[in-house]
Amino acid sequence: MIQVSPESLGLPSGAVLAWLDALAADGLELHGFTLRRSGRVVAGGHWFPYGPGRVHHVYSMSKAFAAAGVGLLVQEGRLSVEDRVVDLFPDALPPVVGEHLRAMRVEDLLTMRTGHAADVTDALVAAGDGDWAAAFLAQPVAFRPGTHFVYNSGASFLLSALVQRATGETLLDYLTPRLLEPLGFRGARWVSNAGGVNLGGWGLHLRTGDVARFGQLLLNRGVWQGRTLLAPAWVDAMGTAHVPPGTNPGDEISDWAQGYGYQLWRCRHGAYRADGAFGQFCVVMPEQDMVLAVTAGVGDMQRVLDHTWASLLGAAQSSPLPPGADTEALRVRCETLTLPVPELLDPPPLRDVQAHFTFDPNDEGLEAATLTVTGERGTLVLDGRTPNTVRFTLNAWEEQTLDTWGTTVALTVRAGWQADGTLALTLLLIEDGARWEVRWPAPDAPLTVELCAPHYGEGHTLSARASTLGA
Repeated sequence: MIQVSPESLGLPSGAVLAWLDALAADGLELHGFTLRRSGRVVAGGHWFPYGPGRVHHVYSMSKAFAAAGVGLLVQEGRLSVEDRVVDLFPDALPPVVGEHLRAMRVEDLLTMRTGHAADVTDALVAAGDGDWAAAFLAQPVAFRPGTHFVYNSGASFLLSALVQRATGETLLDYLTPRLLEPLGFRGARWVSNAGGVNLGGWGLHLRTGDVARFGQLLLNRGVWQGRTLLAPAWVDAMGTAHVPPGTNPGDEISDWAQGYGYQLWRCRHGAYRADGAFGQFCVVMPEQDMVLAVTAGVGDMQRVLDHTWASLLGAAQSSPLPPGADTEALRVRCETLTLPVPELLDPPPLRDVQAHFTFDPNDEGLEAATLTVTGERGTLVLDGRTPNTVRFTLNAWEEQTLDTWGTTVALTVRAGWQADGTLALTLLLIEDGARWEVRWPAPDAPLTVELCAPHYGEGHTLSARASTLGA
């Protein structure tokens, strides 16, 4: 996807190609990207079967939208960053309200300086169907708020909760007419807890292009197509290092040690960003008049930024460049991006099988599996704590859902026979950026389910021994 020649806006197409090459050489799995300069899309694409119309979990990038919601409340005169948290949640307070909790302000939530010694998110999740705001306020506040930075998704949840208290709407519903619809967002959704409160610090699902438009709004200091959606002073406050840069050895080369604003990270090179686990990025580069949005499934997020600085920053010029031979190459590259997936026999051998398997004990709660192939169609039935039936068509991608992580997620499946006789299934938990790789090498061999990194740490493989076999 290229709306305008990168060269016409002073960016060599070769620089974008070099960035894509560097990411591929490092084995960094991107799912989509959009690069904007001077308000225009200069390059973008998705690695098939990801596509521009599909939303992607942006994980902690959600926090920036929570900050935007609070900013809108401030604009409307319904909230101040100096407001005390205890005054906003009077019915959720613990029996004893300590001095530090009493001193906590909205700005302390925004800057992750709540005074907690560690992230309190686990305590919120442990509350289950209970009141997460009360669970947050019940946690010990070890330091005076405003003096101690701890990255704390629980604080972001409380921002969402306070927007809902102030407006009677979820954060997403409040943002939609004021921010998301004017920016052209489509299909955005935000996971809520059992109490119906958007999670705030994570759970937001967006299209890659929508992330880029949000970055453009920040770059424009809250203005979109001549209309001020978010107050310029609030955008400035979001991108300012309220938490100063780190001073430890090595901090000068870390993009996680350049300071923290209102739910945004400062970067090297005068940039700042919203980001989320596994490589979700909205990078704003004011000096280059550029915005980069990335959705991905990577483990080393710093490497994505390293390649961005090395390939893109220095290449940006202040004047248009003449078209080069790389312009067409970039267009083709953007249109033909695809995930690396197993090579399958085409046409498939159409081998009809039914096999049953018993899993070794595992943390995922999988107990047994039945694999059936009849002609070009098949199913993989997974029995255990959360039963699932995965349908597939040989040598094709098929859309469905999967019950996992306590919820139902979008699933895209591709299956087929490899040249060595292995039946290979790729299960993309596609809106969450995760994947499972299922392999059955031979009739008497175990079935393996690889839960791939980075979502599963270094990744681990579950094994199921064959129990019966029919043909």
